[in-house]
Amino acid sequence: MNLHEYQGKEILNSFGVEIQRGIVATSAAEAVNAAKKLTEDTGTEWHVIKAQVHAGGRGKGGGVKLAKNLNEVERIAGEIIGMNLITPQTSAEGKKVHQVLIAEDVYYPGESEPEEYYMSVLLNRANGRNMIMYSTEGGMDIEKVAEETPHLIFTEEIDPAVGLLPFQSRRIAFNLGLSGMAFKKMTKFVQALYMAYIKSDSSLFEINPVLKTSDDRIIAVDAKVTLDDNALFRHKDYEALRDIREENPIEVEAKAVGLNYVDLDGNVGCMVNGAGLAMATMDLIKQAGGEPANFLDVGGTADAERVEAAFQLILKDPNVKAILVNIFGGIVRCDRVAQGIVDAYKNIGNIEIPIIVRLQGTNADIAKELIDNSGLDVQSAIEFQEAADKVQAVLS
Repeated sequence: MNLHEYQGKEILNSFGVEIQRGIVATSAAEAVNAAKKLTEDTGTEWHVIKAQVHAGGRGKGGGVKLAKNLNEVERIAGEIIGMNLITPQTSAEGKKVHQVLIAEDVYYPGESEPEEYYMSVLLNRANGRNMIMYSTEGGMDIEKVAEETPHLIFTEEIDPAVGLLPFQSRRIAFNLGLSGMAFKKMTKFVQALYMAYIKSDSSLFEINPVLKTSDDRIIAVDAKVTLDDNALFRHKDYEALRDIREENPIEVEAKAVGLNYVDLDGNVGCMVNGAGLAMATMDLIKQAGGEPANFLDVGGTADAERVEAAFQLILKDPNVKAILVNIFGGIVRCDRVAQGIVDAYKNIGNIEIPIIVRLQGTNADIAKELIDNSGLDVQSAIEFQEAADKVQAVLS
């Protein structure tokens, strides 16, 4: 589950990470009031207006701007709220901005330029260890840094049995070229950041930039946070932070009916039971010359109601040119799934794209007979290769 910047910063702050302070606003008038409140609390006259969407590169798309007075706060906030923000991480249509963060300017106008670093905490799936990735080259072009100058990207791997050790925090501060008070504050920053990552059951904490000010403060100026959905039962307060307006509407609908659905960019819809079989089915589709349009696991109870819901989800994608149903009847009998498919097809009606159904396992022969005798425009298969051949045929 992705969080907005301001939500991620609230979590960071709760674990002792110093953050760029800010207040969320949903209108230009609220933005002005937020700026006034920040001026009272921080003394800053300049404010940064930041679009709150689940996408990086907001500055490149015009979603992050500096306001030097209240008139500019009102004007800029009014321009950003309601816009479709297009960034390198959004679709061509962009994301609609519903709210902005009015943040203090921590770049201290008139003083020496602060230093910007990149830092993230994530799991290294190759060895099952958490790692801290960091660089002296923080800012908007960190992807370019990683591509062109990978030697400027450092990593610190952490043994999960012992956690982040003090010498590792010191090594990070040293590699960032810090000394004196800034060195000490960076070690504390790293320790607090890692604790926030662990205690919140996150899969990613990305701070870009981490700022060292001219008076040696170490501040999280941005925060990209992804929480592990499987651990949200331990964090009901975090679960309440979900903003479904930022999520794929089909995936939101699937979650509401208890289906595991991930939207993809292909042309063949998939309906499968079991994650492993779903991955194999996606490979099958690619080998047949198609591209999977989704990952959809209907689970072990593929009854008529769930099958119909799954069909409805797949048919919402206008790019789908065919549907492959691939069910292994272990817990659930194939004939019951087949009957569910027939019933769902009749209830939906007017399905104009070809459907290939491969049912294998308990009562697979009965299931094939049900499909073949249904009178519906549904092609049945038993073998994997047979299903692949039929997918290839309907796409050619």
